[in-house]
Amino acid sequence: MSSDQDEESGQPSPAGRHATMMDVARAAGVSQSSVSLVLNGMTGARISEATRHRVVAAARDLGYILPYMRRSLPQSFGQTIAYLADEISTTVFPVQNIDGARDAAWESGFLVSTHATRSNAELEAATIASIRRNPGLIGVIYATIFTRQVQLPAALEGVPVVLLNCYTATGHPVSVVPAEVVGGFNATDYLIKRGHRRIGLINGEPWMDASADRLIGYRQALATADIPFDAGLVLDGDWLPGSGRTHLPTLMSLPSPPTAVFCGNDMMALGAMQMAGELGLRVPEDLSIVGYDDQVVAGYTDPPLTTVLLPNYEMGRKAAELLIDIAVHGKPPHARIVKIDGPVMERRTVAAPPSR
Repeated sequence: MSSDQDEESGQPSPAGRHATMMDVARAAGVSQSSVSLVLNGMTGARISEATRHRVVAAARDLGYILPYMRRSLPQSFGQTIAYLADEISTTVFPVQNIDGARDAAWESGFLVSTHATRSNAELEAATIASIRRNPGLIGVIYATIFTRQVQLPAALEGVPVVLLNCYTATGHPVSVVPAEVVGGFNATDYLIKRGHRRIGLINGEPWMDASADRLIGYRQALATADIPFDAGLVLDGDWLPGSGRTHLPTLMSLPSPPTAVFCGNDMMALGAMQMAGELGLRVPEDLSIVGYDDQVVAGYTDPPLTTVLLPNYEMGRKAAELLIDIAVHGKPPHARIVKIDGPVMERRTVAAPPSR
C-alpha cells in the first residue's frame, strides 16, 4: 500500500459503533439465531413471549436498527448491490461483512445479492457477466477474505465499485479495510498502561498484511512508551491454537520472560491460555493475555478474554454506504482508503504485572 494514499478513519466503540445481532444476543442472553427469528418476525418458532420481549428490549436499549420493520418500501426497492467475494463459508468474518452491507443497503432501500467465486477466475468472470445483466444493478462491493492487494477484473470497468478488505496498487477504486496498525497499537498500549513493559507478541503468518500491520502497531506502542523493541519477544504463528500452545513456553523460558502476551488472534490466545495453565501460570495474576478479532469464544474462555474487535460489520456497512453515495448520489469519496478502527473489548485476562 503506497504511503501517499489518503486515509479516513472510522472509530467504532462499544458505545458508539452500530449494534449488531450478536450484541443484542449477548444483552438478551439468547442465541443470535433466536434474535434473528424475533427481529425478523418469523412465525412458527417456539420462542416464548418473555424471550421475545427481552430481545426487543435489548435491541431498543442498544439502538439496534430494525430495518425489517419498515412500513413502506422506497421507490428504489428492487435495485441491487452485488457483493462479490472470494470466500464466504470458511470463517464467520465474511458473514459479518455481508450483514453490515445488507443492513446499510436495506436502510437506504436497496437489496444485496451475494456471490462467492472461491478465487476461480472462470467462475468470477461468469458471475460478473451475470451481475452486469441485472438492470437494477447500482454497483459492486468486491471483497476478499483476508486483507491483500488485488487487481480489479477488467469486466468491472464502468461499474461503480467499492473494495472491501482489499486494495489496488493505484488506490482506485476506494477501499475499506481494517485499521490493523491502530489495532496492534491499541492492544499493546492497553497492556503498557496497566504497567507491562515486557510484552510478548505471538503474531500470525508474516506474509499477511494483517500480521505485518499489527507488528507495526505493536512496535509503535512500545516506541511511544520508550520501551526498547526486543525481537526475541516476537514469534510468528499460523492463527491456530497450536501456535499459542507452542510459542508460550518459548517466551516464558526467556531469561527475562514477558509479563503479558499479545496474540494476533483469539484462537492463538486460546492456545496460549491453555498452555499457561499447564505451565502453572494463572491468567491474569501471573500472565496477562490479549487477543484479536473478538470471536464469540472470547466471551466464554476462563477467564473471558480481553481482545481487540475486528470491525467486520462496520466495514461492510461503510462499503455499502460509500457505494450508495458514489453510485446513487454522485458523491466522490473523501479518501481512497477508508480504515475502520476496532476498540479493545475489556474482559478479565489483563491485570497489573506480578512482582518477580
